[in-house]
Amino acid sequence: MSALIEAEGVSKSFGGLQALTECSLSVPKGSIAGLIGPNGSGKTTLFNIMTGYERCSDGEVRFDGESITGATPEKVFGLGIGRTFQITRLFFRLTVLENILVATQRHEGWLRSVARRAGSAAERRRALEMLDFVGLAGLASSPAGNLSYGQRKLLELASLLVADPAVLLLDEPTAGVNPTLISQLSGRIRDLNRAGKTFLVVEHNMEFVMGLCHEVTVLHQGRTLVSGTPDQVRSNPAVLDAYLGGGDDDDDF
Repeated sequence: MSALIEAEGVSKSFGGLQALTECSLSVPKGSIAGLIGPNGSGKTTLFNIMTGYERCSDGEVRFDGESITGATPEKVFGLGIGRTFQITRLFFRLTVLENILVATQRHEGWLRSVARRAGSAAERRRALEMLDFVGLAGLASSPAGNLSYGQRKLLELASLLVADPAVLLLDEPTAGVNPTLISQLSGRIRDLNRAGKTFLVVEHNMEFVMGLCHEVTVLHQGRTLVSGTPDQVRSNPAVLDAYLGGGDDDDDF
């Protein structure tokens, strides 16, 4: 299966700190891939490079076979690569529905005429469909600031989905989310994957990753340690040593 998005030989330094050294990652089209590693292993840095929020010192990022190395976040998004963040980026004073309507106009510029968009029957229908998909339709009129942390994660996912990206990069989607909503989120990701969406998930929740992903890549001390199926990764001695020796008590195989 051909890769939809991939990083090859990516390195990144911040001053005298080498955050990544020749990291490689390949996400096959139509798959759910995971990116894991102990704290400080370079996961977020690699994620940011792949989505245009950081520039690599060396190496290449490709989307559908074409280089996007050094592309801006706007360019990356426009190509069909959507992402969420560790800390949700929502407009808390707007309603849940208005947040989705803002997302429908990202290609025109943030917050341009929410009222105009709200008056569009097609846009409103699409927004309500996304809210229903993530289980938030009943909260459409509520301020986004009133949502629980887990509900905010679901709203961010819905806001991303209105753009219909080809690949979704999710940054710690289960962090701070209760088990019920984690199960709901997992189900939504599987539904989208069956519909043809590709995912790359950065996550600390090992139960979530191992139960959801088709392939998992492990980073350790800024390098790619291993890639394989969840069973291959779970039983790999080098992975066990990296976690047990990494001082990261939040990760549990």
